[in-house]
Formats: sequence, structure tokens, C-alpha cells
Amino acid sequence: MTVSPQPTYEWLRPSPEEHIGWDVDVLYGPWPRHPRDTGLDEVRAHLRSSPVAGALALSTRGPLFDDGAGNAETLRDLAGCPELLPVGTVDVRDALTAEDRLDELTAAGVRFLRLFTLEQAAEPGFPGYRRVAGLAIDRGMVLLHDGDPRRFGPPLMDRGADVIFLDLHAYLLADFLLMARDEPGFRATTRMLSGPDSIERVIDAVGPRHLVFGSRTPFMDISPQTLKLRYADISPDDRAAIATKNVEELLA
Repeated sequence: MTVSPQPTYEWLRPSPEEHIGWDVDVLYGPWPRHPRDTGLDEVRAHLRSSPVAGALALSTRGPLFDDGAGNAETLRDLAGCPELLPVGTVDVRDALTAEDRLDELTAAGVRFLRLFTLEQAAEPGFPGYRRVAGLAIDRGMVLLHDGDPRRFGPPLMDRGADVIFLDLHAYLLADFLLMARDEPGFRATTRMLSGPDSIERVIDAVGPRHLVFGSRTPFMDISPQTLKLRYADISPDDRAAIATKNVEELLA
């Protein structure tokens, strides 16, 4: 009896359309809602087995325990990781120390600042939040911002800010697009754009420069995110901008 070979689905084979130059949403270390700690070595191995070439990353010690010690740990750990760029953070609950922290990050050449407003219970109208955001913008840092863009976007408008919203859901897309029309520095990751035409809708409305790739590694699987970009009905140039070039422009 001859056994026919099992069919191989095309989507199981990685393609050039899944290549990601930069993933902007990578963490390592403990996390309260994650079943186990994922260390840096494991995260790096996970990325090496994926189509992701480089990433912006930070230790969770900064947002959860101590921003100064966490930033120092990130810089120390990633010094030997050429594929990873360090991201800094500050505790928005203690904005009085933020200026020193931001000066330390700027002196170390850190370009990206991640704000954990959900974990630190910060609201867009809080004085500490406004202080931290203003200091970072004045220093030309790129904000990697959690939370609802409809709440945190308006206070950041008309300030020349570069902001990457990490939690833009497809249901919130219209409001983001209204802001992005007037704010060339507003961008969002593709992670939660789960609508059948969400990526295409952004490109049609405001162009590809307002999207970047973010996976939330190690808490989410990378492959659905790369497949989403692979099968989006967009041009190769638009795909390359989202996967790589938009972040490279921020690094220039």
C-alpha cells in the first residue's frame, strides 16, 4: 500500500514577505500575568527562530520594581546582544525623579522610552504623566506607549511627538486615524489590528509610515503577526516600511 505524502500548507513555509527588520515590542523577565519568567537567553532564542532580525527590548525590572536599576540592567544585558536595542523606562508615579532618569538614558544613547501606564496606574490627566511625557518629548525621545490611544493620544498632539502606540485595537482604529492625519509622528503596531482589512485601511487613510511591527514577545506568538503582514493586500514597499524602514527612520 502506497501512502500519499501529507500536504504542506503554503503558510507553514516562511516567505520573504514575513521578514521583519525591527520588532518594537519585546520584553524579558518576570511579568505578573505570565505563568513563568522568560529570561533574555530564551527570548533571544525565540527571536532567532522567527523571521525577526532585530528588536527593541527592555528588562521588566524597570517598570515593575525599580526604573533606575531596570534601565541599568537593560543596558548591561543588551551590550552583548547586537540584534537588540535597549529601551528605557521611568516610573510615572514618581515624576520627581524622571528628569535624572531621562538624562541618564540620553547620556547612554537610548532613543526609545517605554511608558507602562497600565501597570503604574497613570491617567493622561495626572500631573506626573504630563511631566514625564513632556520631559521625554523635549529630549526628542520616541515614546513606546501602552493604553488606549483615544485617551493618551490627545494630550500628546500638537507637540511634535514621536509616539508608537502599542495597544491599538482594530475597534479603535478610526479614532487613531483621525489623530494620525494631523500627527506625522503618531504610529501604532500591527499587533492588535485583527480586522480583515485593518492594515490596508491605515495605508489607504494615512499611508504606511504610521504602522510598525510589534509582537509582544514573549507573551504572544510571533507567527500570527508575521503572517498578518505577509498576507495583507499591500505593496512590497508598504510592507517593507512597516516591517523595517519606519523604525530605521526613527533611528537615523
